[in-house]
Amino acid sequence: MQEFLFIYNAKSEYSSLKSSLHKLLSPTTYACNLCKLTHGFFREKKAWRVFRKRNAAVDMKFLYADEFEKEYASKFGAKYKYPIILEKTGYELEVFISTEELNKAKTLTELIKLMEARLN
Repeated sequence: MQEFLFIYNAKSEYSSLKSSLHKLLSPTTYACNLCKLTHGFFREKKAWRVFRKRNAAVDMKFLYADEFEKEYASKFGAKYKYPIILEKTGYELEVFISTEELNKAKTLTELIKLMEARLN
């Protein structure tokens, strides 16, 4: 089974209300394109939910940057820029979709097409 880590460029203590307000009031300074693409102001976007359900055989884990760094600190530490999507391969992590690729995606449809192309 494939396993992926989706790591947001945000801290876990950054509440969803603060995050939503930031996206609404100052979208150009919002630092996490992964969050911007997959979530609306208050919840996960329907198209993303449908994509995840359609790919239920793929294990997807979603972490804030500080959660990832805490859980994987011993081996992977601050090796990555965020947001990023990593694939777990045995005891290693490999970049599945880079920060640069995520930041280039302008729409959720682009992200989903990129994910599907790489999954197949």
